[in-house]
Amino acid sequence: MSKHQASNHQSYRAIRAVYTTTTITVYQAYPAEIANPALAAQKFQPPFSRTRMTWIKPSFLWMAYRSGWATKQRQERVLSIEITREGFEWALGNSCLSHWCAKGEESAMDKEQWKQQLQASPVRVQWDPERDFRFRPLDHRAIQIGLDPEAVKKYVDEWIVSIVDVTDTIHQISALVQAGNLEAARKLLPDEQVYPLSDELKEILHASP
Repeated sequence: MSKHQASNHQSYRAIRAVYTTTTITVYQAYPAEIANPALAAQKFQPPFSRTRMTWIKPSFLWMAYRSGWATKQRQERVLSIEITREGFEWALGNSCLSHWCAKGEESAMDKEQWKQQLQASPVRVQWDPERDFRFRPLDHRAIQIGLDPEAVKKYVDEWIVSIVDVTDTIHQISALVQAGNLEAARKLLPDEQVYPLSDELKEILHASP
């Protein structure tokens, strides 16, 4: 079993990502008119919008699923964005779940409290089923992190360390999957590991213990 497979079975709600002591890698998909200027400047430029919510995803396979192997309209280019862990953890610490959890489930917060927190939070998070190579849902979750304009400004101006185009890798993996060569496809996946979270962040995110 590869490291990628092993890490994906450790807990139900955990952030799995490529990270270093100071950075973490997230993914976004854009059309060429946004991707090309971002790659050239190593920073998002117009027509990228700072006034809309933007979603970042630490899971490579979930990004592949969301973009349809970088074939969906306006998602033809997948970018790997290395950001500071300090910024990433600010986002997590200032987040609210995008959906309400009823009492007796993951949260004791009542619905009105949740609505107030959601409106006040600059970041939203949601846990969606992780996907396999065939985009079938797996039995554990991947996190998506939505940044509102306040957080987007920090993301663009303070957090980004580097931006790399990984569209070719996405396409190579897709071709191998279509050919049935899953072992070769797996070797091209980033080596994602469970990201360490403080107890406080786990509580905010309703992550697994």
